[in-house]
Amino acid sequence: MDRRAVGELLKEKFPDAVQSVEEWRGETTVTVDPGRIRNILKHLRETGTLFYDLLLDLTAVDLKNEAPRFLMAYLLYSTRFGHRLRIRARLHDGEALETVSDIWKASDWLEREVFDMFGIRFNGHPDLRRILLDEDFVGNPLKKDFPLKGTGYERPFWSFVFQQKPPSGFQGNETDA
Repeated sequence: MDRRAVGELLKEKFPDAVQSVEEWRGETTVTVDPGRIRNILKHLRETGTLFYDLLLDLTAVDLKNEAPRFLMAYLLYSTRFGHRLRIRARLHDGEALETVSDIWKASDWLEREVFDMFGIRFNGHPDLRRILLDEDFVGNPLKKDFPLKGTGYERPFWSFVFQQKPPSGFQGNETDA
């Protein structure tokens, strides 16, 4: 199957859910209704003529001054046909998506990362908790309204001290100098 035809097939199968199909530099992007994204992704995985069996990545983008605020992207690959496909959905702040962790096991940790960094929730996820930051961390660092210095810090997270010469009284061997 031609990769460009996938968007048209999805328009026929889900006419009320597919919002746009774009082709750019050999890549197909289909923007869909977030409430129907799970059904569409499941269809792409289970239909033999499409067979998008590999979830390469899923991520989000914060479009702070736009509405809806977030853009969720799923990058799929068909190992049978060698085609790539991007499925996108726009979400409002506080809106949740259905998990796809039972469709692609790889999405388990990827959804947790998006939850941790952006605060986007995934209904039905088996273990939705922070994966990169401590449980007591406040906020979502990849949201564009998150303070650059973090929260509750009077100085940056890291402090590096570079010394030009060894301190006085240094007693190392020649290879340490």
